[in-house]
Amino acid sequence: MKEVQGLYKRLAVIVAVLVLAVGYGGGSASAQMLMNGAGATFPYPIYSKWFDEYTRVDPSVRFNYQSIGSGAGIEQTRKRTVDFGASDAPLSDQQLADMGRPILLIPTVAGSIAISYNVPGVGGGLRLTPENIADIYLGTLTKWNDPRLKANNPTLNLPDSAIVVVHRSDGSGTTFHFTSFLSLVSPEWAKKVGHNTSVSWPAGIGGKGNEGVAGVVKQTPGAVGYVELAYVIQNKLTYAEVKNRDGQWIAPSLPATTAAAAGGAAQMAKTHDVRVSISYAPGQNTYPIAGFTYLLIPKDQDNVEKGKALVKFLWWAIHDGERFAPDLLYASLPSQVVKINEELIKSITYQGTPLLASK
Repeated sequence: MKEVQGLYKRLAVIVAVLVLAVGYGGGSASAQMLMNGAGATFPYPIYSKWFDEYTRVDPSVRFNYQSIGSGAGIEQTRKRTVDFGASDAPLSDQQLADMGRPILLIPTVAGSIAISYNVPGVGGGLRLTPENIADIYLGTLTKWNDPRLKANNPTLNLPDSAIVVVHRSDGSGTTFHFTSFLSLVSPEWAKKVGHNTSVSWPAGIGGKGNEGVAGVVKQTPGAVGYVELAYVIQNKLTYAEVKNRDGQWIAPSLPATTAAAAGGAAQMAKTHDVRVSISYAPGQNTYPIAGFTYLLIPKDQDNVEKGKALVKFLWWAIHDGERFAPDLLYASLPSQVVKINEELIKSITYQGTPLLASK
């Protein structure tokens, strides 16, 4: 009996300790600052890594980022329902004016958009010209054994089966970059469809987010889709080599993305405008379907403490955070772009007072 009573006493002590621990943990959690963001799926792998790593730098801050597409990220920023937005598409002058307040575009990394495919009996090695990609998405090239495809793939056993075109169903910066590329290589595409975060697709089925398109391609025999490279690698999808502007067959890769980003950086430094396109950029080693991605930051912050925390994070991201980009197949920012970003971050204020401590 005494042993049982002693056991009850020990259990009571353990329960009391657990209650105290939970209470302490709850108090700690409630003291943390939550930063809410939403937008592009294209950079989600690197942003997730940054938000996780940054908790070691500043444990008082947590990030809640909803990967819902660039179009939704722009809209949530306009409605002021998030602390920051994210978009792969650089906002136009009109979009910036519609925000109703100054919004800064902070380029974070550059990434490539792979043309992923799932063709039974065909492994890697598929080659696609820009013109053929445009015709596939226009719905005028519909069979895998079409002579136009066989001409560039004489050693592949391309089947007599339908091409299932997969595109984004949501507003997307990935779509903006992809359709910008198509508009540059196909006059017919430029005239009939054009480029934007959302377009009226001539053919195909939709998937939500980069992860959605990757999932549809992986599950659908005969499918082809455009997906940010990190998602393709994570899902172990095959992807095509694409002929670039200089006539070279190039697979999406970190060096090929870096080559594209370098050209964009030079343009940013010249114009001091971060809104540049690196689609179908010149250069023998340049992958032709690539783009920068941006954080959308209110220049004048509504909350001084959140503002200070945000600028501190941004400074860390464009310096220390960039080292995580290559492992996730993103190109780190060239030094010219980092310098531009530094000036942008220094311009963020609360009631007219800069929030970043002197650097």
